[in-house]
Amino acid sequence: MEKGKSAPQAVEISLKKLDLNPKSPRLIPYLHSSKLRFEKKKPPSLVSLCLGVVGRHLEDIIEDLSEIAVNFPADIKIALAAIARRRKLLSDDVLMSLADSSWEILDLSGSDVSDFGLTKVAKLCCSLRAVDISQCKNITANGVSELVQHCHSLETLRCGGCPSSESTARRCLGILKPKLNDVEGDSWEELDTMEIGHGAQSLRWLVWPKIDEDSIEMMSAECPRIIVNPKPSLFGFKGTEVPRNAFPDVALDDLFVKDIDPKTWSISRSTPKAISQSLPSANELSIAEKFRLAFVERDTRLAPKRAKNARQHQRRLEREWVTTSTQAKALALASRATKSLHSRN
Repeated sequence: MEKGKSAPQAVEISLKKLDLNPKSPRLIPYLHSSKLRFEKKKPPSLVSLCLGVVGRHLEDIIEDLSEIAVNFPADIKIALAAIARRRKLLSDDVLMSLADSSWEILDLSGSDVSDFGLTKVAKLCCSLRAVDISQCKNITANGVSELVQHCHSLETLRCGGCPSSESTARRCLGILKPKLNDVEGDSWEELDTMEIGHGAQSLRWLVWPKIDEDSIEMMSAECPRIIVNPKPSLFGFKGTEVPRNAFPDVALDDLFVKDIDPKTWSISRSTPKAISQSLPSANELSIAEKFRLAFVERDTRLAPKRAKNARQHQRRLEREWVTTSTQAKALALASRATKSLHSRN
């Protein structure tokens, strides 16, 4: 106990030194790191493990997917669609086999889905709030027109990312801009949904990373209610919180596969690359022909050396035969004797 302090005061001072307040700045980083460690150690659920197994063999069941997935819950269907997109297997048939009327998010980025598949899903999934069609070379302005016509709750649209998708995005600006039935209103903010005749009635966020300046100016002047490429901020945008789906660095379907092993879709990424490397082009020699030419070149280069080695080997055999054979020794002595006789004569 400190001198000059009563017992209650000493206890109070000790508690302050311990700093047991969970909101203390010194404890928050520790609690946050502990929470992260706990989340990392959390094992995947049985459903996630099963989805990982199915996802690895998804191409084997695509033909019967419509019959297999008919009784699946909506979250399982959208997880399989996310796996199919990552494995480059998402097409019109796969999408229509998995589509569920309760879906609010649709991520088609980088897939082979066309206007036909998008239209079918838009008619079924009328509650869609966020759609990503970036890098979809088979989706045109016609498909986007069907999307905004049937999905009146659409708030976020992602587009662009490849030349064909960039062209589609430019052609869709006229479709996305709402057209009024009553042009006497004072401002966009006072408009009712019933007063908007055509266009994306509820579209609020447009994610188009490579949008050109002319398109930005046109959207700002003619449709200020649609915010293009919103930036993350603690205070939101003009007092409105920017949704997670409006950030381009976050995939729309990440939430549905966060517990699934990424190896589920990383397997398929190496397969097409290996196939493309093994297929020779029209002007490229096959691997067998390359090996044959390399062998011929090496054989030609080593031919003189092999001939020299053969001559040395032959001389070595002759010396050994002379030193070991009795007949050779007799022939050698006879040859010497003949030479000495000739020299005397």
